[in-house]
Amino acid sequence: MPKCQFIDPSEVRKSSTLKFKDIPVNAYNKTMKEEKSNYSKEQLIGIYHDMALIREFETMINEIKIRGEYEGIAYNHPGPAHLSIGQESAAVGMAFHLSVDDFIFGSHRSHGEILAKGMSAINKLNDEQLNDIMKNFFEGATLNIVSKNHDGDIRALARKFLVYGTLAEIFARETGFNKGLGGSMHAFFTPFGVYPNNAIVGGSGDIAVGAALYKKVNQKKGIVVANIGDASMACGPVWEGMSFAAMDQFEELWEGAHKGGLPIIFNIMNNQYGMGGQTSGETMGYDIAARIGAGVNRDSMHAERVDGYNPLAVVDAYKRKMELLKEKKGPILLDVLTYRYSGHSPSDASSYRSKEEIEAWESHDSIVDYGKELIAEGIASQEDLDAMKSDITELMKYAMTLAIDDEVSPRMDLNKHPEIIGDMMFSNGSEDKMEDRPVDVNHPMEENPRVQQIAKKERFAMDKDGKPFSKLKQYQLRDGLFEAIIDRFYKDPTLVAYGEENRDWGGAFAVYRGLTEALPYHRLFNSPIAEAAIVGTAIGYAMCGGRVIPEIMYCDFLGRCGDEVFNQLPKWQAMSGNVIKMPVVLRVSVGSKYGAQHSQDWSSLVAHIPGLKVCFPATPYDAKGLMNSALQGTDPVIFFESQRIYDIGEQFHTEGVPEGYYEIPFGEADVKREGKDITILSIGATLYRALEAAEELEEKHGMSAEVIDARSLVPFNYELVIESLKKTGRILLTSDASERGSYLKDMAQRITELAFDELDAPPVVVGSRNWITPAYELEEYFFPCKEWMIDAIHEKIVPLKGHSVKNNFTNAEIIRRSKLGI
Repeated sequence: MPKCQFIDPSEVRKSSTLKFKDIPVNAYNKTMKEEKSNYSKEQLIGIYHDMALIREFETMINEIKIRGEYEGIAYNHPGPAHLSIGQESAAVGMAFHLSVDDFIFGSHRSHGEILAKGMSAINKLNDEQLNDIMKNFFEGATLNIVSKNHDGDIRALARKFLVYGTLAEIFARETGFNKGLGGSMHAFFTPFGVYPNNAIVGGSGDIAVGAALYKKVNQKKGIVVANIGDASMACGPVWEGMSFAAMDQFEELWEGAHKGGLPIIFNIMNNQYGMGGQTSGETMGYDIAARIGAGVNRDSMHAERVDGYNPLAVVDAYKRKMELLKEKKGPILLDVLTYRYSGHSPSDASSYRSKEEIEAWESHDSIVDYGKELIAEGIASQEDLDAMKSDITELMKYAMTLAIDDEVSPRMDLNKHPEIIGDMMFSNGSEDKMEDRPVDVNHPMEENPRVQQIAKKERFAMDKDGKPFSKLKQYQLRDGLFEAIIDRFYKDPTLVAYGEENRDWGGAFAVYRGLTEALPYHRLFNSPIAEAAIVGTAIGYAMCGGRVIPEIMYCDFLGRCGDEVFNQLPKWQAMSGNVIKMPVVLRVSVGSKYGAQHSQDWSSLVAHIPGLKVCFPATPYDAKGLMNSALQGTDPVIFFESQRIYDIGEQFHTEGVPEGYYEIPFGEADVKREGKDITILSIGATLYRALEAAEELEEKHGMSAEVIDARSLVPFNYELVIESLKKTGRILLTSDASERGSYLKDMAQRITELAFDELDAPPVVVGSRNWITPAYELEEYFFPCKEWMIDAIHEKIVPLKGHSVKNNFTNAEIIRRSKLGI
């Protein structure tokens, strides 16, 4: 959409042929004799050590799972164990050149990657740095265990720390790297640059891109590696993540130091299988996964297949690819050929592959072959390697003995501290800015045309005589959102916002109009139409230390980013043991007028998911105050906005919307109209129809209705509602969400439990019909309106004298609809 980019029809209509760059396949052909001069003896032996360490770690887990013991030490581990036996060389080669400034993300099969990256960090950090990391992590809880009776140097201690911390996490111990809340499939250790491993196949494919975006926007050192399996190349997050990472705007529209590609390598740990499906020849069509790069960008993502059974080949590939990333030529795709000897998990008997195939790969064992080369070149003797293996076995026995000891390595005590996990669901932080440095802006805020325009508006909807100002003169709900957001852009240098049509258009609904002039491209930009990537990259951006506002243009499109919203965004704070914060404010616009796929209120869906804060303001005052709170916080917020009321003025806060900064705390409802005979609790834009119903109840039936705007769904303080019920004894709840499964039902249940003695009638819910959303011309038959509310009060709460029912809320009708599923 940028005006500076002219699409010339006379050029794009010309005939031509696309040619793809060559993609090397297993091109590395050096021998160890040729490579010896490029490594120290310690480095070459260290590669063997790290591979052997991973092999023995995974062997230990496998023995525990299938035999219930390791080296005579008995233990029952009921949790998952997706092992990478056979893949050690690929992991160690990947990690060799990486420092703690380089971040890796992984999959459910990532124990080896954790250990490889951890050992790489240990080898590169000095003693003081290592000691500080171990001492400061969880106040030394993990270090205190392995430091007892330790008589070696700091690196030997750090090796114990790494192995024990990983194993304790797998065994769900509080002394593990994530307090036992991540477990085998989600273990990670950020001080060594090991970021979340993801149990959802391909789940890191877009989250890792967000980490690379964070590094690029905030000019941080290092690269990002997304370790994903070959089967994940069919997953949406991976394709969307690669599309996002390859956007032309990084080269063509971003400026100065921000110009150039993202520093990311998509590292395919290509072990040939996705569970029981063989990717090449069965479930995929690429035959060689590196081929995929040709379809992503003109550089074919600098794609290459590498022999992952030769660690030096992988080290060489990473050295070359990291040079490209220094030149800002990312993204990069590496297809690292490897193989897992074990099944998908210990319960998998590998019935989908032959014994001959497994034995053929075992005959090419990377550890055995590499060890032979070390011996042949006189770098190590067989006795050296045997001694190393013995030492590693003793380390595993040591770590396991500690990790299974309930006294030394306890699990979280939920009897003694029953709310400990609940206390970890939200960080509840308050941060003006995620980093203290100057902000990148184009001009002072007071010079912004939109800021100047808003300054001339009336910040209350009516004049002193109660007459509404014109729409052009009124301060609107979209203005409240804008003021909160631009204020934060001028405070927090890490803040970025993106989504569909965010930049030159000013957002699809004009909330961002004026930000285009204020912000450089790297802080406000258009994303691909890829909702999974929009949210997934925001997750990665936030977990690395930034604040971000991703936008989903229509609420209905939450389905396109379901895993990211339901399975990723809400969980990483708690699964990390609160190591990670997640300052993401996901703006979601609830539509109307556009029919079944663009006009749904799905607030109930996200309210159901633990770990998300959810709000839905309906007034300009509340919109600004709640957005300020969301952007001041460090938790993920789903921020619903209704397209019905973007242009509405402030009708309730009599002083008008303040020009300065203020916050409205999450969870606190607000009385929008006082009354004494019935309470109406509304969510979102339905507030205004509830007020219409209250007016008619007063005028026609002499009933005084108290109207409460929930404002927030999660958290929610019921005290205001209970106080209202002490006056009224009756309550109706309403929102635009479909009635079945609505969050209103949950609220009604809670109200019944909390205020049963105050109720003169059961709470009644009026939501939208359980249909597809019809065309705009028929919406009055779908969304709640004042007539429905009054009919429901008449039939379910208290008869209204002289009322003529238009809509049937009888028990018989409710039963009929339920039987039909509508």
